[in-house]
Amino acid sequence: MNNKLEIFDSTLRDGAQAEGISFSVQDKLKILKSLDEIGISYVEAGNPGSNPKDLDFFQQAGRMKLGHVKLAAFGSTRRWGIAVEDDDNVKSMLTADTPVVVIFGKSWDFHVTDIIRTTLEENLAMIRDTVAFFKAHGKEVLFDAEHFYDGWKANPEYALRTLKAGIAGGADCLVLCETNGGALPMEVYEITRDVVKQFPGTRIGIHTHNDAGMAEANTIMAVEAGAVHVQGTFVGFGERCGNANLSILLPTLQLKKHCPCIPETELGRLTHTARKIAEIANVSIPHGMPYIGKSAFTHKGGMHIDGVSKNTASFEHIDPELVGNERRMLMSEVSGRSMVLKRIHRISPEMTKDSPETKAIIARLKELEMEGYQFEGAESSFDLVICKHLGKYKPFFELDHFKVIGEQPPLQEGLSSTAMIKIKVSGNDEITAAQGDGPVHALDRALRKALEVFYPVLRDVHLTDYKVRVLNSRDASAARVRVLIESTDGEDAWTTVGVSTDIVDASWIALVDSIEYKLLQQTENLHEGLTVKENT
Repeated sequence: MNNKLEIFDSTLRDGAQAEGISFSVQDKLKILKSLDEIGISYVEAGNPGSNPKDLDFFQQAGRMKLGHVKLAAFGSTRRWGIAVEDDDNVKSMLTADTPVVVIFGKSWDFHVTDIIRTTLEENLAMIRDTVAFFKAHGKEVLFDAEHFYDGWKANPEYALRTLKAGIAGGADCLVLCETNGGALPMEVYEITRDVVKQFPGTRIGIHTHNDAGMAEANTIMAVEAGAVHVQGTFVGFGERCGNANLSILLPTLQLKKHCPCIPETELGRLTHTARKIAEIANVSIPHGMPYIGKSAFTHKGGMHIDGVSKNTASFEHIDPELVGNERRMLMSEVSGRSMVLKRIHRISPEMTKDSPETKAIIARLKELEMEGYQFEGAESSFDLVICKHLGKYKPFFELDHFKVIGEQPPLQEGLSSTAMIKIKVSGNDEITAAQGDGPVHALDRALRKALEVFYPVLRDVHLTDYKVRVLNSRDASAARVRVLIESTDGEDAWTTVGVSTDIVDASWIALVDSIEYKLLQQTENLHEGLTVKENT
């Protein structure tokens, strides 16, 4: 399997049909640019006749200089009983002025007779006429045979006739659509193989949905059977359970099946592109998503970490750099001594795995995790634990006291709490107050306001995420909680953790660690003490 595959992305059309997804025109233009940069062959961007936003997009996209992508408009065959040149939907697709047109038509006899309620012969004419209409206008035409696999299983003769109707109209590619997402890989393989044999020399495509969790497997099996055109959405979201995930398929097909999909130089952009598209779509990529997820190359168990440290092939199926991801080693009670030692070496390189300090830090790690701390996602807090245990910790400020006052209903929208704080830095007192949307927000603003007087570098720092986990819900309102705070200075990001029976106190612990970690990063050398640089 070393033939080049055509990659067709439907994020802007099928992906836009996912629950909770709503793209603006600018969103779609940004995604189109990202897909072009990584080397996608085709991008399907919607139906210009369905809404003014899609028409506006096609007009603006037509002015873009694209290096790889062929832009495609999408629409159905003509309606039954109407001449193709009189069908408003068909005519509107010409206004998109795209080089490629995707026409979908029914391949399952049940859908013909019971859903669109026309005759089987009329449906064939609808397919043939519509494809021929766009070919006469100089378009590359892809025929999406909707519900093809269910149609084949119900009536293979008729499903095959729909493909022949597409060919009779001049279709450049026949795309077999597994629309309901319930087929199994061997079914897809056998049916696709039979179709490839029936149409020698014709490009055969595959379009799958993930309702049975088989979208990527079904796509790979279709390629095994001879399909050369692969459709999906870049991060997998789409109607119902989503579409085949191109972020999984691209590296699998290119690295494991040796089928060129995108330029080799661009595969390293995969993780960045996927995360950028997810950010634009306002969706989160699951940490465990293959290849691009945050946890895809993350190791926690001591034996796993030891194995990867000796040879990455022991617990990794590919080098994460090939897809632009990174290897992570998590800190936890099961990480093992070697992993803890690596973390210690960032602060105190002279330490050995058998030194009393290393053993004591591992024991402290286990104690803290018993209390509810979790360092696998908050290594920054663990760095501070190491510094404190080795006597290398120097606090950047001392808290005298703080007070938080809540007010309901709020006097002003978004300002329901007030925090007052008094801190001491190098013998100097600073008292400030700030309002916020809740007690933690107010406390965060007050603390930063006070510290910026002494450490101006903190003006660039802000929180990007805040999570609360109840650790022992059986204790009801007296339950212990764990707070994770993610912070950034615009360049780097770090996460810290706090645990307490008081949610404000837990937040305070994590917040202080976040600020002190940033200031710690401003020191010349971690192992030479925590003295702030003069320019801060």
